[in-house]
Amino acid sequence: MPVESKFDPKDMVFRHLGPTGLKVSVLSLGGWLTYGGTQKGNIVKECLETAWNHGINFFDTAEIYANGESEVEMGKALKELAWPRDEYVLSTKIFFGTGRKEPNTRGLSRKHVVEGLKSSLERLQQPYVDIVLAHRPDVGTPMREIVEGFTQVIRNLNLAYYWGTSEWSAAQIMEATLIAERHNLIAPIAEQPQYNAFHRERFEVEYAPLFQQFQYGTTIWSPLASGLLTGKYNDGIPSDSRFATNASTFDSTIKSLQTEEGQAKIAKVRKLTTIAERLGGNAGQLALAWCIKNPNVSTVILGATKVSQIEDNCKAIQLVSKLTDEVMEEIEAVLDNKPAEVPAYGRKRSLFKPKKPQSRL
Repeated sequence: MPVESKFDPKDMVFRHLGPTGLKVSVLSLGGWLTYGGTQKGNIVKECLETAWNHGINFFDTAEIYANGESEVEMGKALKELAWPRDEYVLSTKIFFGTGRKEPNTRGLSRKHVVEGLKSSLERLQQPYVDIVLAHRPDVGTPMREIVEGFTQVIRNLNLAYYWGTSEWSAAQIMEATLIAERHNLIAPIAEQPQYNAFHRERFEVEYAPLFQQFQYGTTIWSPLASGLLTGKYNDGIPSDSRFATNASTFDSTIKSLQTEEGQAKIAKVRKLTTIAERLGGNAGQLALAWCIKNPNVSTVILGATKVSQIEDNCKAIQLVSKLTDEVMEEIEAVLDNKPAEVPAYGRKRSLFKPKKPQSRL
């Protein structure tokens, strides 16, 4: 009997997720503020299918997204699409719960890590997720208990293959990793941080030692700064935009657009649009390609309410090769926000690059 396969990678690029052997598409699709919230039913299935047809193999959600409804809607879609389970990568996140009042239904106690993930799997209609992430650090739970909890769902319960973090500090990730090494537990392998051309400091500076020492992976969110980097907010807020449909979530961001700083960002987006069009793309595609260009980005999580958005975003792959050193310098000049590196006092290591052998003709 032939092995069933439905996945076609097309021109998608794949990277290892951190120090593991798992490979994920550099573009992925997530359910924050969309699936189970503003988008339900067949449109969720259509979006996942469109992503898959463009070579995307990684899908992300969380227990808190729409208080569990994102997992429900994405789970229904995955069941109907009936893809071979070994041909896609699925992640969810545990911490915030689903809005219930009982105190043990949130946080990172061993109880909630185990039971929260079991509940997520029921909503997803899945026997396991490939990656479960700690959606935030839990200062009320000992770090060893947290690491033991995630080790249990992987090693003992087979509910996940890997675990990671989201919006943890580098120090917290380091602590978890060292505890895992010391006590023969399983260490986290990837972080899910916010990263885009307007939000760079933590990713590029604070996390740098994690990339160097542990090859720590990243599944970045908000690569378009909630749409700001697409240029859609240059002249106001469109009625079908994320700022309009989730006004309460983005209240402070919306107000900031009227400030001097906000207007300066919009001016930068207009300049970036000019660069993007010269390269044969648009501002959103350029912003995504800029993220992909960073080798420490394992995958860029897209958020989409329409099939057309996914189709447009996937064209960013074609721009990556056009981001030469000269173009990157041009973009950097427009952004004018490159974080300062930690002082090395003349002791920074340089990568050894062997000389190419001379031809003997």
